[in-house]
Amino acid sequence: MLAFLFPGQGSQAPGMAADLVDLPEARAILDEADAVLGFSLTDLMFGDDPEALKPTEITQPALYTHSLAVNAVLAARGVRPDLAAGHSLGEWSALAAVGAMSFADGLRAVRRRGELMATAGDVRPGAMAAVLALDADALEAVCREATEAGEGEVVPANYNDPGQIVISGDAPAVERASALASEAGARRVVPLPVSGAFHSPLMAFARDGLKETLDALMLHVPSCPVVLNVTAEPTTDPEAIRMRLLDQLTAPVRWAQSLERMQADGTERFVEVGTGKVLSGLVKRTLGRDAVSVQAGTAAEVAALTA
Repeated sequence: MLAFLFPGQGSQAPGMAADLVDLPEARAILDEADAVLGFSLTDLMFGDDPEALKPTEITQPALYTHSLAVNAVLAARGVRPDLAAGHSLGEWSALAAVGAMSFADGLRAVRRRGELMATAGDVRPGAMAAVLALDADALEAVCREATEAGEGEVVPANYNDPGQIVISGDAPAVERASALASEAGARRVVPLPVSGAFHSPLMAFARDGLKETLDALMLHVPSCPVVLNVTAEPTTDPEAIRMRLLDQLTAPVRWAQSLERMQADGTERFVEVGTGKVLSGLVKRTLGRDAVSVQAGTAAEVAALTA
């Protein structure tokens, strides 16, 4: 079985998708993105200024558009997944790639999601930190202890791989949990440069705001199951997808568990569709060095995959 994986925030890079413009299927998606948004997203993507891609309301549409441009080329060349999943924002890319929503509808929703998440970071500022080499049960206990101290909430936000879990919440609570995690044996705790406490209760503003957009979003049965972040379970049910896209804003991304489920269901090869190779690294660290994962983000990578 073949699984497509779609990256989330952090994978963006200057020049992203610029070398895809000579591929007609990709160019059609890139042009449509500019038309739908009413400004030249592709100028920001193709440029050399990393600051231009940093605002969440730009980052998310850029990543979504790049992934869908690559997917359009792969589909035209007969490469389609048996399973799909995406990391946070990437879940929207995965769903659009397998027909659960149209590219344009998904792009408008992703733009709104980015705006709401940016505003949520202003409404209730927070922090995130990556905790390395601490057992999930131990870190969950650390987060409970830090929250009970009364300086705000902190929760696990991203179960990225067995050796890396990201925590998220109010800055004082994240700082306390970081210290407690170090005392509990974490090899390292790395503060992350983010604009908000993503995948935590601090995103309640974004969740409430996105509900109206999701209620109006036309969803279809996808062409293959999508393993959802919130449950780490595959589904083709549009209403389950709608519910979990909303829950995803305030619930953790169970990425390692999703990869394990995909492997258990028979996935033999993973393709990272879009910018970078972050997810391919997580595949190796979660499933072992023998797990097969390749990138499809550049024209050369797409050519190699479809040769």
